[in-house]
Amino acid sequence: MSKYKVQFQKGMSLQQFLSEFGTDDSCREALFLMRWPDGFRCPVCGHDRYCQLKSRPLMQCNRCHHQASLTAGTVMAHTKLPLTTWFLAMYLLTQSKNGVSAMELRRHLGVRYPTAWLIKQKLMQVMRERDDTTPLSGAVQVDDAVWGGERRGAKRGRGAAGKTPFVAAVACSSDGRPLRMRMTPIKGFSSQAIGKWARSHLTADSKVLSDGLYCFRAIAAVCPHYSITTGGGPASVEVPQFNWVNTMLGNVKNALRGTYHAVHSRHLGRYLGAFSWRFNRRFELDRMVQRLAWAVCHTPPLPYRLATIAECHG
Repeated sequence: MSKYKVQFQKGMSLQQFLSEFGTDDSCREALFLMRWPDGFRCPVCGHDRYCQLKSRPLMQCNRCHHQASLTAGTVMAHTKLPLTTWFLAMYLLTQSKNGVSAMELRRHLGVRYPTAWLIKQKLMQVMRERDDTTPLSGAVQVDDAVWGGERRGAKRGRGAAGKTPFVAAVACSSDGRPLRMRMTPIKGFSSQAIGKWARSHLTADSKVLSDGLYCFRAIAAVCPHYSITTGGGPASVEVPQFNWVNTMLGNVKNALRGTYHAVHSRHLGRYLGAFSWRFNRRFELDRMVQRLAWAVCHTPPLPYRLATIAECHG
């Protein structure tokens, strides 16, 4: 029996993780190299000489005396948690295929539930923002989808009350294999919303294939667009031209339902972004912690107020 190399690839074992990031000093050294790979530079005056304060974990510029922190200006800004806690959270979120609930994260990290929830939201926001910087290109399968529980007696499917619409897209190689995935909540299935999504997430050389939903015609203003009328019902998900986007939708929805009791619509984009981030880096399982840590160092802070309010869809 042949082995599927994605499933059997070498990841980062817990023992290896602890040997690399098991102490606060090792975490600080790793973050320092990620933030200043060419040596320290004062964020105020650019000077390269500094001294390490003994009373607090801060670096003070020898010229302007500005005191810099490893976490200042990053998504970990103002944290009172040990860096080992943050790195362990990164490890757990990257090595799990279906993600980790905040309750499970709380048990592993030994922190209160609100703390675990906020750490999780911040790290998923990093994943989402990092992926959004790289638009999809090549042959792209696109489909519309909704998330949310059914209400008894209410309308079902697209446009139903209490459901959050989102766009699912999968970029494929020339031989039909999936390369990258993107799932993004939108305000609704309108030409304006789809056009805004296409301008943010597709390149001009993309070749997009969608079903016959009218709003998808707005993609043609960004890149070539082709459509196939699939009709409704269960048979519509069996059209071979949409095999990968339907497969990814099924996998993500099953994972969300199986891992979490509920996902609020205001945070859905982060959960979808985290799934996409892990899928897009599935061939580098042993490097995921380092890649996420680097992105954490280069993502601006996400205060609690912004982590809890409704997201901007697009």
